[in-house]
Amino acid sequence: MTTRSTRSPRRRTVVALGVVLAILAGFIVRLVDIQVVSAREHIEDSLVTALGSSRPLYGTRGAIVDETGQTLAGSILLYDAQLDPSNVGAIQRTKPDGTKEEVSWPEVAAEIGEVTGQTADEVQKVVADARASNPDSQYAPLKRGLTTEQYRTLADLGIPFLYFDPHPARTYPDGAVAGNLVGYMGRDGDALGGLEQVENSCLTATNGSMTYEKGKDGVVIPGTEVEKPAVDGGTLQLTINRDLQWYLQQLIAEQVQDEGAKSGTITVVEAKTGKIRAAAEFPTVDPNNVEASDPTDRGSRIFTNWFEPGSTFKPLTAATLIDTGAATPSSTVIASGKETFPNGARVGDSFQHPAYNYTLAGVLIDSSNVGISKFAERASPQTRYDYLKKFGIAEGSDIAFNGQISGSLRTPDKWDNQSYYNIAFGQGVATTIPELMGAYQAIANDGLKVPLSLVESCTKGDGTVVKPAQGETTQVVKESTAVAVQQMMENVSLQSTLAPQIAVPGYNIADKTGTGEIEDGHGGYKSGVYFTTMIGFAPAEDPQYVVAVTLNEPTRIKSSGANASAWQKAMTQVLKTYRVMPSTEAPTLLAKFGQ
Repeated sequence: MTTRSTRSPRRRTVVALGVVLAILAGFIVRLVDIQVVSAREHIEDSLVTALGSSRPLYGTRGAIVDETGQTLAGSILLYDAQLDPSNVGAIQRTKPDGTKEEVSWPEVAAEIGEVTGQTADEVQKVVADARASNPDSQYAPLKRGLTTEQYRTLADLGIPFLYFDPHPARTYPDGAVAGNLVGYMGRDGDALGGLEQVENSCLTATNGSMTYEKGKDGVVIPGTEVEKPAVDGGTLQLTINRDLQWYLQQLIAEQVQDEGAKSGTITVVEAKTGKIRAAAEFPTVDPNNVEASDPTDRGSRIFTNWFEPGSTFKPLTAATLIDTGAATPSSTVIASGKETFPNGARVGDSFQHPAYNYTLAGVLIDSSNVGISKFAERASPQTRYDYLKKFGIAEGSDIAFNGQISGSLRTPDKWDNQSYYNIAFGQGVATTIPELMGAYQAIANDGLKVPLSLVESCTKGDGTVVKPAQGETTQVVKESTAVAVQQMMENVSLQSTLAPQIAVPGYNIADKTGTGEIEDGHGGYKSGVYFTTMIGFAPAEDPQYVVAVTLNEPTRIKSSGANASAWQKAMTQVLKTYRVMPSTEAPTLLAKFGQ
């Protein structure tokens, strides 16, 4: 029989045992959690100790490709070679017959230098300098930026004290092709220009890491590796065509040099979509060798320069008059080669002629400043200003690009007596190539203005496709107005003095030239030099592509005739590249003079 006195000690023993078992169970649970359930977390925590180490896992920067997927900018691995001075010395090699041979350090240095482009003395000096600085040194940088081929050649030498650190680098397979658009990277991996910089958020990779523990002998302890994967950058697809871009860059380089100009551009826009298919410039930059280019040539003049458009504005003035009912292509004015207007303004044509009874179409064909000035009197300054703004003049573009500027168009209350007339033919106003291309795209697209674009999409590393936001389309003028202007510009191509030079066999074309004065930086204009432009579209009856050629200060031919041969070749190549069917309709001939 168990008495109360004997039950009490036994109960205490059981309780104490239970407590001990509970504590022991807690330790076991915690041990399992540490070593099994949360093992990876605790390995990561342990890597901050003295035995821990890590190395980066580099993500690959995204490629920049053209409309067909051809690479304009890509990434490769380069290797930085380094030596361990504490282990440098003669090495043992096995000969083909199986015998051993000893290769001295000077001989090894010569083998290394033959691959890296250094002399044997230079390689030995790297080690000597490192030892002089620190007798216990285990690190001496040898050569940065070795190619994969150089790396493999050195690795095959089997030199135990030679190590390599791989890192990503940028490469541009076609050199300067689209270099003005693509941009370039700095030596430290920072995006410094062009779309490399503008679209950096699309292209940038996120580096990962590999962390691990090492024993005292430097050997990685198995099972301690923890990998945080890198995330590659996205692929940036442009609207331009690489092959067309290459051809037009060669063409504009040749034209600039032949005409003795400072610089030049050729721009191609798809009329229905506003997509830029080429934006060629000379001089330009090779992103593989940026230092070889003058700093002023490392950007894009297409986006960062403005100019007075000259007579390329006349079709815009004509469109304004037709759209408001103030004139038709057959409306007439009497215009002489030079006239003084009632407000005192003086306007002259580029050639002397008696008083002609010009039609509006004839004014464009002969590019008469006096004639377009007289027609411009039929619309109020505010109306003319409003239409120019609708066409996009001085409005900039929707394209994001480094240093992009807008044109300059004063409000009507600031037009003086001369500006009242000059703006009608593109003097006293500044625009940019994207603005002018946008205005002509609207004319070519039956009055519907579609925002220009240069970037097609960004495909993220996970496959997500992101398209840039597009601005709204705008019906700038009625379709009938745009068609009327298209026909007048077609007649410019047929009846102007440059007609034989710009004809594209098999196609009806439409174009207009412009010769703009250049500011001298002191409130006046440079004497005897001009900024010349030729812009137009084809086929005239159903415009598909708009092409513009500009030259800055050509000296052989100083008028826009300097642009003619390049424009003809550029348009021919564009129509060929996109396999545009030849014209099947006869052009509509318009009268240059009234009855």
